[in-house]
Amino acid sequence: MLFRMYHLIYKEFIHISRDPRTLGIMVAMPLVMLVLLGYAATTDIEHLRVAVYDGDKTTQSRALIEAYRASNYFDFVRYVAHQDELAYLLDHGDVRGALVIPAGYGRDMAAHKAVEVAFLIDGSDPTAANTVYSASQSVGQAITIEQIEQRLNASVSSLPGIDVRPRVWYNPNLKSAYFMIPGMIVLVLFVFTILFTATSIVRERELGTIEQLIVTPIRPLELIIAKVMPYVVVSFVVVIEVLTVGVWLFGVPINGSLPLLLTLAALFLLTSLGVGILVSSTATTQHEALLMTFATTLPTVYLSGFLFPIEAMPRWLQLITYLIPARYAMVIMRGIILKGVGLQVLVEQVLAVLVFSTVVLVLAATRFKKKLE
Repeated sequence: MLFRMYHLIYKEFIHISRDPRTLGIMVAMPLVMLVLLGYAATTDIEHLRVAVYDGDKTTQSRALIEAYRASNYFDFVRYVAHQDELAYLLDHGDVRGALVIPAGYGRDMAAHKAVEVAFLIDGSDPTAANTVYSASQSVGQAITIEQIEQRLNASVSSLPGIDVRPRVWYNPNLKSAYFMIPGMIVLVLFVFTILFTATSIVRERELGTIEQLIVTPIRPLELIIAKVMPYVVVSFVVVIEVLTVGVWLFGVPINGSLPLLLTLAALFLLTSLGVGILVSSTATTQHEALLMTFATTLPTVYLSGFLFPIEAMPRWLQLITYLIPARYAMVIMRGIILKGVGLQVLVEQVLAVLVFSTVVLVLAATRFKKKLE
């Protein structure tokens, strides 16, 4: 049996080596996704383009503009002479926001009167709009505190009250890349393993070579193991590749145990392999296998917590996420890499992945065996 397995696995590696384009995609595509997600798919928004209408043109109004600029959230790229011009700039997407300082702003500030300053926000992009909204309020509140301190001739921080001092654990600088890269490992293990496992088996069926293997003494289990083993090796190489580039390029710290990380990644990989075999036993062409893989990818991306927090989803959708294996893998990867937690903290997620992998592998092996027979 071992002799047959060795030659079957060797044959699969030869197939992979003779198809350098596929191997190149397997190795290069995760890196491309990593770079794109690490740099482009970020919520760390700064230097938003903003226009300003200064109807006061006093020292106080210029100080307000400078306070907004100093926050690093805003770049004032246009100064307009008429307030109506702001609507044109927002409509055409030239700016994300517009600061409107009314006439008499400086006079009212000097007289310690209430002053209304408008900040128009382009809400077509909710992520940028939320940043503009929060930052515009923060700067306004800071200036208000300065005015109060001048009026009271005392520091607000010295007055009695609640002193809230937030401390961010695990990701102090709130970098999006720290959040994305552990999730990328899960996507690589899930999506690419399913895709290449399914298409490799279906390709054998399309070429008619799988029928030649069936008439040999090779058992279905041996054939399954031999077909998936090379992709297990390649998947682990890609995982190490993603981890290395994530640490080197984005400075993502690996705070937990690397052997534990790879061990649990291997456990989750069993689920991916099972789904890939299940797809291959259902699809009759590589095109069908590709479409079925795509159908499993969408729920994984959107419902696993990779991009969007599960807590923000409707309750009925949160219940569906419990059926997504990648949901548990995301918690495992982020827990080990960012939080440095051990197995004792991840018991529930590990058990869930173990149940999923067992069920999927049994179903896949049973269906694949019937398909061969």
